[in-house]
Amino acid sequence: MMPSPAWPALSFAEATARLTAPGSPFAVSEAVIRGVPTRIWAAAPPTLREVFLAGRRHGEATFLVYEDDRASFEAFARAVLALSADLIRGGLRPGDRVAIAMRNLPEWPVAFFATLLAGAIAAPLNAWWTGPELEYGLIDSGATVAILDPERFDRIAERRQACPALARILLARGTEPGAESLEGIIGPVSAWASLPPGELPEVPLAPEDLATLFYTSGTTGRSKGAMGTHRNGACAVMAHPYSAARAALRRGEPVPVPDPRAPQKVMLVSVPFFHVTGCFATLVSALSRGSRLVLMRRWEIARALDLIERERCTSAGGVPTIAWQLLDGREAGTHDLSSLEAVTYGGAPAPAELARRLRAAFPHAAPATGWGMTETSGTFTHHMGEEYLNRPDSCGPPLPVCEARIVDPEGRALPPGEIGELQVKGPNVVVGYWNRPAETAAAFRDGWLATGDLARMDEEGFITIVDRARDMLIRGGENIYCCEVENALHEHPAVVDAAVVAIPHPTLGEEPGAVVALARGQDTSEEELKAFVAARLAAFKVPVRILFYDEILPRNPSGKILKSELRKLF
Repeated sequence: MMPSPAWPALSFAEATARLTAPGSPFAVSEAVIRGVPTRIWAAAPPTLREVFLAGRRHGEATFLVYEDDRASFEAFARAVLALSADLIRGGLRPGDRVAIAMRNLPEWPVAFFATLLAGAIAAPLNAWWTGPELEYGLIDSGATVAILDPERFDRIAERRQACPALARILLARGTEPGAESLEGIIGPVSAWASLPPGELPEVPLAPEDLATLFYTSGTTGRSKGAMGTHRNGACAVMAHPYSAARAALRRGEPVPVPDPRAPQKVMLVSVPFFHVTGCFATLVSALSRGSRLVLMRRWEIARALDLIERERCTSAGGVPTIAWQLLDGREAGTHDLSSLEAVTYGGAPAPAELARRLRAAFPHAAPATGWGMTETSGTFTHHMGEEYLNRPDSCGPPLPVCEARIVDPEGRALPPGEIGELQVKGPNVVVGYWNRPAETAAAFRDGWLATGDLARMDEEGFITIVDRARDMLIRGGENIYCCEVENALHEHPAVVDAAVVAIPHPTLGEEPGAVVALARGQDTSEEELKAFVAARLAAFKVPVRILFYDEILPRNPSGKILKSELRKLF
């Protein structure tokens, strides 16, 4: 895709009006959701079951690739229906929770859609969590079934007795006492195509039925389950096609029309499915559109370059770190990366220079970025191509079904250009937090979600995130709430005071650093404290540097630690 010298051929407002008009594939209408009038996509699938059925219509085209495993859309559908039927026979009822904790294996999307078709609620747990963190997720969700890979099983095996609701564990790619073999139900990936066609469960599903519990860290240090509906998740299938259509119109090109004879789109997937970006923006969207997903066991640039060349991947990305490494791989010239049509990223701050370098290195690939959070079911704002290059500091405008406003501390709307808290509304905003009525009431009011992000918005609605009001940092796309790490540090008997701040990193965006004060007469080392935290929290949350302060950490008159002063120490 080469930049148009006449860009823009249409204004942002003109392109939006044309695309969202009645009769358009992206027409916008209105529905009353939980008593609040809300914009919706007129043509969006009503539930994730329709997304599953749309995927099955892609038949024998390849859907999932993982190392030597390959599964077609039809083979995937048969595995989903076989597992869903087994879950129902095993006593799973609508509204029950099924925890899914595994790396990006082909079995992950099978477990996810099998759960939804049974009318249950999928509770994806962070596969990087430690045993205590996984135990918390199982207990908090009240999961009656857990579908795990061997590594996650090892972490919770000794903790099963602490999870009284957990009646059944299905183990992918392994056998262990106390767990049923998932292969015993659906077979290995190579055998999915030989399974019976299966029948769709006769379970009624509605757009506002709960479908997912994605866990997001909270300011109290405990993860919260964000209650997502079928409508929330199904909105994802509209986001990227709409953004691509708007970008085309503004370049003066016709809106892309799906061509069943065109080569299949192929996505290299390194974003975990247990994040809303990996699940909704990637998995759900690809299933609906008929794209192939090439799954990586873990992100490794050498392996990524091999897969892009071998599978002729048309898109790749994740967090900005990955985009930087793709640039390095392109400059090395060891692989044919000419198939790439898009390099997308989000989840962490990205400098404007990244977009410019991507355009120079991949002239036919559109750089793209956006903003979203667990509570918005992923993508809320998005822009790509010339729109992004024209505003590289912005995360883009809200999707046309989404509304945003910037407010002051009293909740009053601020004019364009002013910085305040970003509040959002739309059909992809979740219901609230699982079993947390007080925190739900504080964050969700009259359909609006208080994001805790500080931002500004220009006259056309393009949003720029400038800071985070909540005490959180983002390391390579992973949210780290400082208080959670501080709580772990405070558990050490030598620590009397602790604060965690963000240390800038050129590719990860930020890393956690800690400043601690020790109790009188106590002694410890940086390495000991790191090991202490690592035994309690996931590895990505462990501070990369820990500094020692000779006295109680500096505070303002109200007693809050002056983190701005502590950042200077790094």
